[in-house]
Amino acid sequence: MNSSILQHINSPKELRKLSLEQLPTLAQELRAFIIAIVAAKEGHLGASLGVVELTIALHYVYNTPVDNLIWDVGHQAYGHKILTGRKEIFETNRQLNGISGFPKRSESEYDTFGTGHSSTSISAILGMALAAKLNGDSEKNHIAVIGDASIASGMAFEALNHAGATAANVLIILNDNAIGIDPSVGALKKYLTNVKKGTAKDENIFECLNFEYTGPIDGHDIELVIKTLEKLKNKKGPKLLHLITTKGKGLKQAEENQVTYHAPGKFNKETGDLLPKSEEFQPAKYQDVFGHTIVELAKQNEKIIGITPAMPTGSSLKFMMEEFPERAFDVGIAEQHAVTLAAGMTTEGFIPFCTIYSTFIQRAYDQVIHDVAIQNLPVIFCLDRAGLVGQDGATHHGLYDIAFLRCIPNLIIAAPMNEVELRNMMYTAQLGLDHPIVIRYPRGRGVLKEWKLPFEKIEIGKAQKLKNGTKIVVLSIGHIGNMVTDVLKEFEEKEKIGHYNMRFIKPLDLTELKRIFDAYEHIITIEDASKIGGFGSSIVAFANEFSYHKPITVLGVDDKIIEHGTTEELHHIAEIDAASLKLKINTILHATK
Repeated sequence: MNSSILQHINSPKELRKLSLEQLPTLAQELRAFIIAIVAAKEGHLGASLGVVELTIALHYVYNTPVDNLIWDVGHQAYGHKILTGRKEIFETNRQLNGISGFPKRSESEYDTFGTGHSSTSISAILGMALAAKLNGDSEKNHIAVIGDASIASGMAFEALNHAGATAANVLIILNDNAIGIDPSVGALKKYLTNVKKGTAKDENIFECLNFEYTGPIDGHDIELVIKTLEKLKNKKGPKLLHLITTKGKGLKQAEENQVTYHAPGKFNKETGDLLPKSEEFQPAKYQDVFGHTIVELAKQNEKIIGITPAMPTGSSLKFMMEEFPERAFDVGIAEQHAVTLAAGMTTEGFIPFCTIYSTFIQRAYDQVIHDVAIQNLPVIFCLDRAGLVGQDGATHHGLYDIAFLRCIPNLIIAAPMNEVELRNMMYTAQLGLDHPIVIRYPRGRGVLKEWKLPFEKIEIGKAQKLKNGTKIVVLSIGHIGNMVTDVLKEFEEKEKIGHYNMRFIKPLDLTELKRIFDAYEHIITIEDASKIGGFGSSIVAFANEFSYHKPITVLGVDDKIIEHGTTEELHHIAEIDAASLKLKINTILHATK
């Protein structure tokens, strides 16, 4: 781009040479740069547009990277990346082998801490500040930028509570735009709204926690922000600056439709209009199948409750929130609370569907064990985004849920192969189970044209034989089974290869597995999940327990961090794509002739 100022800024050192008068122009250019790249390459948009002035001001005032700066969550860090040496490669953002969509320590010395999940910044920056104090460094500054949705999370409160009892040199910048991915919820949102209106009670919550509070101020007045930061820079101890910003600032559509323009896909950079979608038929997204199905079931069963931690749009619980607002709850960024809230409702005879992204159920592991499994409360967990999720990368892949949930007593773990199975698993679960159940399904679309079929009860722990064979059998779990079905059609010796949709990781269908191991020479398992502790390892354990000595090939994600790229690219890297499976089967076929 032919930017008159931005083209010369390759690090904060050049930025600090600019005059104050030049900074508003730089802000305009930085916004235009972000809009142009995201319009063409996709990514997160609104959050970064909302903090352009703040980003410039922070790097202008503070001596980054010597001074530590953490962005929470990393959705708002695009401007930061562009100003810290990644402008020329920013078009590779979220692309395979390109830069990450989130701050990443291995990518730049300016990325002080990796932040793909929210609400971690205050704990991390406090750790750095206390470490500096222990090292005898009282001059170094430590800044965390956190949104009003993220600061309402339990972990952020824990860190605020600790920080206020220290003399640590930390500055918490509250970026208050009244929205995370979806609009912020809860009592704290109401309090912050009252602060902005000047109608809050005299006592300030942050001052009560022993922070020196400044604000609220206009986060788009760059001169005011810089002036305020300069004052705070020389004050010691815990401080909190309250900024009011507009998510999507500078792009009319992004300001007016903040949920859609959080991550809008491709759009016209000149007009801001979303590019038209293909008219070609596409199957429904699994999240929408969940969303419409829970509404359908809730109409039949008044005991059904919907719960999500800050993901009503992403999980499609929004459909139930619109239809049954009194029975559907967005609890904010509070996964632990969501799980135990569901457990509490279960004790009173309700049937909660707790819908959480796989990557976020990790944050409520203790609650799943202590509050649900040990008490054997039949909560229904619907884990969206299970498996490799694509361009959000390592912090968002749902690879570990099978491994860390399989070891928990009383849990049923299921994975539908298609949209109808998801519906029927949800239907079966709400009929009444003796145990809690986890239903995991991937990000993206299913495979069926017609999925709104009459409900059918599924037998818990029962596998489904899809194809007979004589030598090799493929045991699949979940959506990846559709790829297996397609691949097996391509073999000339297809009669030699069997295929089972196992449906349940726990309990396993022991009766069917014994038949399979008696009938086949070689067993292949395939899953869109971690190999260690996963579905395949449970089949190996089965073979060991029942003294089967057949060769077993376990296909899944190896013991390494998988970065970002398209889902197709990542499946290929993990060798769980069609080409890899075909090669594996061919190798075994030729070896067994």
